[in-house]
Amino acid sequence: MKTFRKGFVKRKPLRKASAKAQSAMEYLMTYGWAILIISVVLAALFQLGVFNPMTFAPKAPPGSCQVFRPNGPYTTQFINLEGVCSGELPQYVAQFNNDTDTYIIRPNGPYAYGTNPFSWSLWIKTTQLNSYLISQNRNKSNYNNEAILQVSNGKIYYWDYGSSSYGIQLSSNEAINDGIWHFVVFVRNGNTGYIYIDGQLNNQITGNVVSIQDAYSFVLGSNYRDNNLFFNGSMANVQIYNTSLSANEIQALYLEGIGGAPIDLQNLVAWWPLNGNANDYSGNGNNGQAYNVNFVSNWYNGYTPP
Repeated sequence: MKTFRKGFVKRKPLRKASAKAQSAMEYLMTYGWAILIISVVLAALFQLGVFNPMTFAPKAPPGSCQVFRPNGPYTTQFINLEGVCSGELPQYVAQFNNDTDTYIIRPNGPYAYGTNPFSWSLWIKTTQLNSYLISQNRNKSNYNNEAILQVSNGKIYYWDYGSSSYGIQLSSNEAINDGIWHFVVFVRNGNTGYIYIDGQLNNQITGNVVSIQDAYSFVLGSNYRDNNLFFNGSMANVQIYNTSLSANEIQALYLEGIGGAPIDLQNLVAWWPLNGNANDYSGNGNNGQAYNVNFVSNWYNGYTPP
């Protein structure tokens, strides 16, 4: 029969534990810098989007899809889409910086931009509380007949002004300054305005009917008559229609994704994919002039295909 002394606890030799600790320290000293460098490299590659599956998705080069109008601009007979129009991701998007004068302008009409009804659609990504997205102005010194789509307090906001009175002033119910790509559509139909975000109706309001058909310029990323509140973020696939798109059409446009083609060619006025340039691919010749706008290829962060 075995007996044990009271209070006796069998312990491992300290020498063995000390050897293990020394071995662990030697391992960290030998491989620690390598592990740190690998971690930094992996983090940098993640930030560059290397591990984003969209990095390897097919990309549409500039001008790969466009509207063909055999009878000339603004004609509607026998028009069709030409090229690769399957909704592939764009190779580039437009990047604006509010620290400098960055905008895209299309001066001198055509005034079909301001018809009533009309629809403006675009994809945007921003973290800014206040900035201009789209503005339509009479000229730089006279703001009569003006329509603005902007980010105001982080929300989408639209307002217009015709001659002597305000028309519609409408704000979205949710903020979009979250660094995520959003599909934004404003529709005006008579005296009612609608804001859609990511394919869903977000808010609507009824206001006065105003005319902005004699507006002078159409600008992306700025209010042409102001020297502040330039857009800070990324923008793609701007489409302008002289009709009010239906809820089903807007949902279908959203599901096409950021590289989607226009859905109503008969009423399409202008189409700026912003895929590497400020050209209009609607067949109506409304090419824009870009000022300090960068067209970047590494734009995928924050975008999730619908």
